[in-house]
Amino acid sequence: MDSTLPADPFAVTSLEALGRLYPEPQPRVLAKVHPRLEATARAFIAASPYCLLATHGPQGVHCTPRGDAAGFVVALDDHTLALPDRRGNNRLDALRDIIAQPEVALLFLVPGVGETLRINGLARLTADPALLARFPAQGKLPTTMVLVQVREVYMQCAKATVRSVLWAGQPRPPGVPTAGQLLAAHTNGQVEAASYDAEAPQRLLDTMY
Repeated sequence: MDSTLPADPFAVTSLEALGRLYPEPQPRVLAKVHPRLEATARAFIAASPYCLLATHGPQGVHCTPRGDAAGFVVALDDHTLALPDRRGNNRLDALRDIIAQPEVALLFLVPGVGETLRINGLARLTADPALLARFPAQGKLPTTMVLVQVREVYMQCAKATVRSVLWAGQPRPPGVPTAGQLLAAHTNGQVEAASYDAEAPQRLLDTMY
């Protein structure tokens, strides 16, 4: 059977064509990328029981779920994240990718929170016994740790989460930094946290689609 797709006269195949379809992002959107794990990013990660790890290597790209009790991913310092590799199916797709190509992306979610936190960086694996010993779970240690040298940290707004009704009816847990607080920290004060958060519900409704 011929699986060749018919030609698409509307295919978008260049950056120029893409740029004609979408307006330029607001300066604030570009300014929110931060180079380190400051206090609000650390607090968000500490509240997260679940993240997605995206990698790429000789076999293509992979996106794998990672989860445990909130705070299972730990900021060792302002530029380093430690992620324990818990028991799985031993395909090791992400770990093989990291050995071949260290560039990774992480997406952190917190139940009840519309915003997500995106992190890009370079990863490496370690089986350092002293580090593994810091991450026990039910009496078992991870086999390896993924250490991520953080290059970019930025908050993703709540539109996708709200549209999906992902956390419908689930209250926002106390203590998790708000979108305004994250943006204020990541833009070095270009965004005023309280006013941004006060305007956020209506802004989401106005810009949802």
